[in-house]
Amino acid sequence: MSKKLVQGVGINDANYNVKKFETVGYMDGKRKQVWVCPFYRTWKSMLERGYSSKYKEEWPTYKDVFVNEEWHLFSNFKKWMKNQKWENNQLDKDILFDGNKEYSKDKCIFIPRHVNLFLIDCGSARGDWPIGVNWNKDAGKFRARCNNGKGKLLHLGYFTDPQEAHFAWKSCKHELALQYASELEVEGYDNRLIEALKVRYV
Repeated sequence: MSKKLVQGVGINDANYNVKKFETVGYMDGKRKQVWVCPFYRTWKSMLERGYSSKYKEEWPTYKDVFVNEEWHLFSNFKKWMKNQKWENNQLDKDILFDGNKEYSKDKCIFIPRHVNLFLIDCGSARGDWPIGVNWNKDAGKFRARCNNGKGKLLHLGYFTDPQEAHFAWKSCKHELALQYASELEVEGYDNRLIEALKVRYV
């Protein structure tokens, strides 16, 4: 019996069970999932971002995102992922090619979660002002703040001009990006990621 396509396009050709369950309870025992193959979990999540109408409705920035046909086959994606620094990291499609809409082996890379959070700009939710800037009614000025990726929003000061506030944000992001690039280089991450971080906010 052929397996059902994942998100209408994905073919799970694994020769093993990608999920494991245990039966809990005595009377009418229920099955509880206790393990999911990390390669399958990442592949399935990627396909969801590329083809789930519900996901795209919730996250409009993914409207035009798609997955390269080669990665519609699970074994192709798994083969690539096994050769990446994937453990405890997240699949990213944007850092190497800004504005990229395609998940593919040439355009994707695994990055630490805190770096991924650092790169998120929340562009669709920032309102009318430049990125990193908001109007502070109490101060009567524009406030610049910067997300450091580690759960802290850095206060950079108040400005009379929104562009000056944005420049302060950009300078802070560049400084942090260089810091992360140095740290990841020491940890042996892909040089493409290192170089992309160095020029991200120039």
